[in-house]
Amino acid sequence: MSSLARAVDVLIEQYQRRLSPRKGYACAHRVAHGGDSCSGAVRDLVRRRGVVRAGVPTALRFLACYRAASLLMATDVRGVCCCGPLPIPFRF
Repeated sequence: MSSLARAVDVLIEQYQRRLSPRKGYACAHRVAHGGDSCSGAVRDLVRRRGVVRAGVPTALRFLACYRAASLLMATDVRGVCCCGPLPIPFRF
């Protein structure tokens, strides 16, 4: 892994550890589709491909997350996860 990729990896790790738990909402892509959050997916891309080659897949992931957020906002269903204040829609 290049030094730039290591630096980006450390920045994403710090975001995941310090900022993400305090922001008050969850990744829309993960809520809608399951799997990794955007930060986890981008971190994996940077590790596997490097910073430059991860650029296009990262942009596509953020676009997919934007679409997932739009999809979730269009629903009337609201709820809170039993694990904490994560705004995860659910149906009864």
